[in-house]
Amino acid sequence: MGRGGGHNFSPSSMITFLLIIAFYSLTTNASFTPSDNYLIDCGSPQNTILDDGRTFKSDPQSVSFLSTDENIFATTNSLPQNTSLPLYKTARIFDTESIYKFLVFQQGRHFLRLYFYPLQHPSYNLTNAVFTVKTADGLVLLHDFSPANNIDSYYKEYLINVASDDFSLCFSPLKKSFAFVNGIEFVSAPNELVPDSAATVFPVGVFNGVAGYDMQVVHRVNVGGPMVSPKNDTLSRTWLSDTDGYMKFPKGDKVVSIDPSLVVYPAGGATPLIAPNQVYSSAGSMADSGVSIANFNLTWEMDVDPGFNYLVRLHFCDILSASLNSLYFNVYVNGFTGVSGLDLSTLTSGLATAYYKDFVLNATAVSNGMIRVQVGPSDLETVTPNAILNGLEIMKMRNSAGSLDGVFSSKSHNSRGGPRTTTIAEAIGVVIGIIVLLILIVSLIRRKNNAKGYDEGGNSFTSWFLPANASYCSSLLSSKSKSKTSYSSVLFSKVGLGKSFTFNELKEATKNFDESAVIGVGGFGKVYIGEIVKGTKLAIKRGNAKSSQGINEFLTEIELLSKLRHRHLVSLIGYCDENSEMILVYEYMANGPLRDHIYGSSLPTLTWRQRLEISIGAARGLHYLHTGGLSEGIIHRDVKTTNILLDENFVAKVSDFGLSKTGPTLDQTHVSTAVKGSFGYLDPEYFRRQQLTEKSDVYSFGVVLFEILCARPALDPTLPREQVNLAEWAMQKQRKGVIEMIVDPTIKKTISSESLIKYVEAAEKCLAEYGVDRPSMGDVLWNLEFALQLQDASMQLDPPAEDDTCKAKVKIMEPEKPKKDEDKTIDSDVSILINDDSGVVMGAPLFNKIQSFEGR
Repeated sequence: MGRGGGHNFSPSSMITFLLIIAFYSLTTNASFTPSDNYLIDCGSPQNTILDDGRTFKSDPQSVSFLSTDENIFATTNSLPQNTSLPLYKTARIFDTESIYKFLVFQQGRHFLRLYFYPLQHPSYNLTNAVFTVKTADGLVLLHDFSPANNIDSYYKEYLINVASDDFSLCFSPLKKSFAFVNGIEFVSAPNELVPDSAATVFPVGVFNGVAGYDMQVVHRVNVGGPMVSPKNDTLSRTWLSDTDGYMKFPKGDKVVSIDPSLVVYPAGGATPLIAPNQVYSSAGSMADSGVSIANFNLTWEMDVDPGFNYLVRLHFCDILSASLNSLYFNVYVNGFTGVSGLDLSTLTSGLATAYYKDFVLNATAVSNGMIRVQVGPSDLETVTPNAILNGLEIMKMRNSAGSLDGVFSSKSHNSRGGPRTTTIAEAIGVVIGIIVLLILIVSLIRRKNNAKGYDEGGNSFTSWFLPANASYCSSLLSSKSKSKTSYSSVLFSKVGLGKSFTFNELKEATKNFDESAVIGVGGFGKVYIGEIVKGTKLAIKRGNAKSSQGINEFLTEIELLSKLRHRHLVSLIGYCDENSEMILVYEYMANGPLRDHIYGSSLPTLTWRQRLEISIGAARGLHYLHTGGLSEGIIHRDVKTTNILLDENFVAKVSDFGLSKTGPTLDQTHVSTAVKGSFGYLDPEYFRRQQLTEKSDVYSFGVVLFEILCARPALDPTLPREQVNLAEWAMQKQRKGVIEMIVDPTIKKTISSESLIKYVEAAEKCLAEYGVDRPSMGDVLWNLEFALQLQDASMQLDPPAEDDTCKAKVKIMEPEKPKKDEDKTIDSDVSILINDDSGVVMGAPLFNKIQSFEGR
């Protein structure tokens, strides 16, 4: 690179150097041959060869891909400005729903690229076309798409996971409208293109399971360089120049570049499949500001749809520095710190070496429909202030409704209130109609069923297994048909609830539903543990159609969680619908409820670090419910240690959504509802006012945090009066600064004082008397992650000896006492008797004041 003087190479050094060059040559010229490679020029009478050498086959000559008899084509010699792509010269038009179907030779991630340009046609004004594009498994790619509202965007690109032997693409025109498409690419992509985890910036943490998401590539930018065409990209991608409106501070931007052949791809890191060397060979850097202290950030802004999570990939390559460890800078995403003091040479062990960093930006952090990426100097004064960025990609992640566009997001494609407004109103009307119909059907069935349920003893189902990715299927419960194909079966197949198991498979898995396999019992039926194939354990919930006990909670689980999927929510695997059976199959949580690992069992004690990680996992699940699920959010309403389950790796997953409610809308502050929940965890403000908010879950989670710390039940009537209620007892000790007195003795020696302070601070804030004074679950999550970092830092600096005693002294200022007229707590004279599932004896006058209370 022209940096440094001459060198004398020894023979061994020369061999090493030649090996490096050989490896470099192999990696830089790396290629990828897709197993599936379908390129179609729709409506074209002959094949079309692009300047990059790819051949798009004639659509009319490839009719085997298309399930339609319509032969409506449009052709023109004119093209959109700034493009010479011949695919835009022809189009195929559809009056009715039409499907392209492709055989899949290798399952996994695929590129799907769609081309739209409204050509002139004597009978069809394509600018008026309104249509939806979705896949056979229900993934919505475009909803009520209209080129009139997307005049600057004729090209759509997706990264889709394909798990079957074929792939279908459905074009559905709006009523009295039509659909069209100019070109289609369906091509295999390297599965390693999207890793499974990425950093999160708000809250700070790690987002796992990224590889399982379908995505839309919204922006792909070559910073500091020209547009990179598919001809110069191994995967036929297009990289736009950041001069196309992305760079928001051009006066502060100084472009730097090197010969692309000098870019090095490190072993185990970035490859040409991640980004071509043309991207890494140019960069935007900080221009000389003419002042002694440079204090500005380089800024790029991209328009995006609100209501979605986004994968933000940033590409870096230090082509600026003359020596190692001389460039340190900060990276920001939407104002949040992504990386502080980034030192590329330490990460890559060299200069001009490709590196990329992935972030997941939560939908709640996307404001004003924009993502802003910034780089700026760090606060280190030992180096010359500078910062660089070589490339960036913004990928929209499929939301919990299985959509990448449309009514399932908060994006309105027609700001003037055109067809989209009508569609939303129609959709709401249809949903309301279906709900009313289902209620009527269920009511009729209940009247006909006089038989007693499975469990007359009143045993409650502690919900080890709850649906986290089911689709709306309440009509399951109305299916009484004894035919082999019932109405609920049709619904199941349409909504993609998961794998369809045969009744014999489940019967064999549970050894004919042997009583010894029962791991849970409820009014709806029983839950069995079963093995399907190769020792894979599943939880099998068999509904009892003759019993109405627990049906409402069972329905709530399905309805509220029909559009949710998260690493920290227990997942639905599949179903069985034969012979009027109603069976759902869930992942098996091998380590059961969290409570069993804290107290009341002979299981090994969890370490403090394990407890922190479990707390963080549960907080992530609840934070997702509050912010990443339905547009109004979901309030769990029964957060407790028996509803936090642990898998074989002790990953925490929230369960039991039978009492859950959708949160308040934007114009509401709370949901008025009957009081439900578990004593010991119940939010006192919710109890008094019957007004439910997300902060009710926060209060319950605060109790859980102290339960984890102290290893005792939330309520224990066998203890002295002042110790019965854990929340009150812990807060009393906290105010006196002696919280360490009630810490679980088995972990007491291992907790650092800093970690304990931050953890207790988080729990204390959760238990504030009034919801407005409690933090959000996002804030709680941040504090818990900080507590974990403090614990790890302490262990690295001063590992505890086996005979050390806990020296943690929590010194938090005693909170200001509320005014007398606000100091309202639950009457201490109330007599509460509980069992493990919070059954309640309500004999005190306080309970008579709230007639609608229902205990669990």
